[in-house]
Amino acid sequence: MNNSSPVHINNNAILVINCGSSSLKFSLIQPESGNTLLSGLAECLSTPQASIKIKHSCKSNNSEQSESSALSAPFCHQQALNVLAKKLNTLNLVKNIIAVGHRVVHGGEQYSEPTLINIDVTNAIEKLAKLAPLHNPANLIGIKACQKDFAKLPQIAVFDTAFHQSMPEKAYLYGIPFELYTEHGIRRYGFHGTSHYFVANQVAKIINKPLAQCNLISAHLGNGCSVTVIKNGKSVDTSLGMTPLEGVMMGTRSGDIDAGIIFHLVEQLGYSIEQIDTLLNKKSGLLGVSQLSNDCRTLEAAMFDKDHPQSAQAKLALTVFCYRIAKSIASFSASLVELDGLIFTGGIGENSSWVRQEIIKLLGLLNFHVCEQANLTARFGTSGNIATSASRPCWVITTNEEWVIAQQSARLLTQESK
Repeated sequence: MNNSSPVHINNNAILVINCGSSSLKFSLIQPESGNTLLSGLAECLSTPQASIKIKHSCKSNNSEQSESSALSAPFCHQQALNVLAKKLNTLNLVKNIIAVGHRVVHGGEQYSEPTLINIDVTNAIEKLAKLAPLHNPANLIGIKACQKDFAKLPQIAVFDTAFHQSMPEKAYLYGIPFELYTEHGIRRYGFHGTSHYFVANQVAKIINKPLAQCNLISAHLGNGCSVTVIKNGKSVDTSLGMTPLEGVMMGTRSGDIDAGIIFHLVEQLGYSIEQIDTLLNKKSGLLGVSQLSNDCRTLEAAMFDKDHPQSAQAKLALTVFCYRIAKSIASFSASLVELDGLIFTGGIGENSSWVRQEIIKLLGLLNFHVCEQANLTARFGTSGNIATSASRPCWVITTNEEWVIAQQSARLLTQESK
């Protein structure tokens, strides 16, 4: 960035990129208003089934248009971005883009703020891939592809781990030899930081308090899940650890288990390290216990259908899921002396009234009590307080991680241009 003139962001937009190993999610967002001008998803990348879907607003009739198309060989991220760039040019939106903001999963201890991407940052993200081998390499693919298609735009990294860099040592250290932390960076880092930060800010507005005075517990529940305790506006503990495998039970991830189980699987049952990795990351959680699905909607439908052959097993999986989350929420109360309330967000947290109700039922000792009608109403984009009048507040807040990335990218640009 040069210092010749300030960056004006009111009428401009940030292109937000969230790149996975076989997918590319994108949004063009105005950082001030949160208005989304264009969004979409390319999926099944690196396979012949690769496709891209783009949604954008149509000014002529004030409607939203959606376009889907297959990608031809080589079915790669770069090709998907080429299609996106062409569409942005066709819609005359390129002139509005002031930067590309990238979601990067792991920033280690090096990055606690949004960062302009240069060769040093790229190298650091690559080195941190040893802590997030499934995520950081994919994030780098998106960064390098955008550097080709949007070469003149600043590229900014916003790290999932950044919000949790305020955790104290007592929260992030493991009970293992200290040199494993000092020499190899083995510690709790936490994830879903942009989501927890966004919903905490939304609640601060609702209760009319500065975020720096808010004390909250936030439960991001989706296929990946995490619980974070926010003290005076900052993360002071979180359930996800060095990797996204620790913590509560998730869609396909086990969450916390006795580490001795791994030795038992190897020594007594003949598992390889690769098989254990697959077992704990892809075959456990709701999927593993239910033996049916990792999708909460599928499991709830089976649970309520008494004729379904997996009805009882689906209920068991969801019951274990809710108990583990409630236990995590209760344990995090040890980090606080005051508590303004509890937040539910993420795909399950925002939409499953049954899951929320079961979790809150287990938290009566913390004075959380659910209002059934309010709980049933708060779904599919409808936010609100689902607690009774005698309870501590329990908010359902629709998260918007892309908007956070756009806001933080724009804020960094204004700082850099001063």
